[in-house]
Amino acid sequence: MIKRSLLLSLLLVTGSLQAQDQAPDLAKAKQTAETICAACHAADGNSQLSANPKIAGQHADYLFKQLREFKSWDGKPAVRDNAVMGAMVAGLDEADMKGLAVYFAGQKLVPEAAKNLDTVERGQKIWRAGIPSKGVPACAACHGPAGAGLPAQYPALAGQFAEYTEAQLKAFRDEVRANDPNKMMRMIAIKMTDPEIKAVADYAAGLR
Repeated sequence: MIKRSLLLSLLLVTGSLQAQDQAPDLAKAKQTAETICAACHAADGNSQLSANPKIAGQHADYLFKQLREFKSWDGKPAVRDNAVMGAMVAGLDEADMKGLAVYFAGQKLVPEAAKNLDTVERGQKIWRAGIPSKGVPACAACHGPAGAGLPAQYPALAGQFAEYTEAQLKAFRDEVRANDPNKMMRMIAIKMTDPEIKAVADYAAGLR
C-alpha cells in the first residue's frame, strides 16, 4: 500500500512538472501577435514606430520577464508601470506570455541604423569603455560587444530604435522605469547626460 501511494505521488509530481514544461502554443501566440500586438509592434515584431520597440529576435526570457512585469498579479501593482502594455497583457496568463515570448524571439529582426555621424565616436567609447570618470561601466560588459545581450537580464540592443533606447535610459534615470534588477540601470543612467545617452543609443542602433 505504501509503495502504491509512493508511486502515485511520483506520477502526480512528474505529471505536474511535465505540465509546467509544456511547449508553448505558437499557433495561439501567432494569432495573438496578429490581433493584439500588431498595432504597436507589427505582427512579426518589427515595429515601424520608434515609440514602440522592435521585439523580433529579442531573447525569449527577457520578453517573458517584461510581459509578466507589465501585469498586476494577486492585486499587487505591476512591477513595470505602463498603462498601454498593462491593458494589453491583462487578459494573458503566463502560458500565453511564454508563447508570445518564444514566437517573437523566433522572428527575424529588421534592424535600424545609426544616423548621427557626429556622435558615433562618442557613442562607441561609451559602449566599449564606459565613462570612467563618472563610474559608468561599458555597455558592452552586459549587452555584449555587438549588442547581442544576454538572455533574461540583458536585452539585445543592436538594431533597436535609437529613440526607444534613449527614452528607456532616461526613464531609468528618472526612475519612471524601475524593473531593473538591483537598480543596475538606474545607477548607471543617473550618471549620464542627455548628449551621452543620445550618442550611445544611436551607436547601439548601428550594431550588428
